Amino acid sequence: MTSEPPKSDSTAAATTAATATPAAADTSISEDAPGELTAVVDELLDSLSTKFASVSSEIFEKIEAMSKRLDAMETSLQQGSGPTTK
Repeated sequence: MTSEPPKSDSTAAATTAATATPAAADTSISEDAPGELTAVVDELLDSLSTKFASVSSEIFEKIEAMSKRLDAMETSLQQGSGPTTK
């Protein structure tokens, strides 16, 4: 058996604090992590939802504009005054 020299109170306290701090930090991190993760995921989903809605409305606007142009072209062709090619 080897005996270690007795530690002073400040050394023992520092050793205890050093070993206790990560455990305490891990506990606080693990308690806050699910809430933070949920907040980040909610923010991401809101952002994606907003972007999807924006892109969807742009696509519908372009489809509507294309539909109007095709209707005008069809009307023009039916009236016989379509564009002439040279």
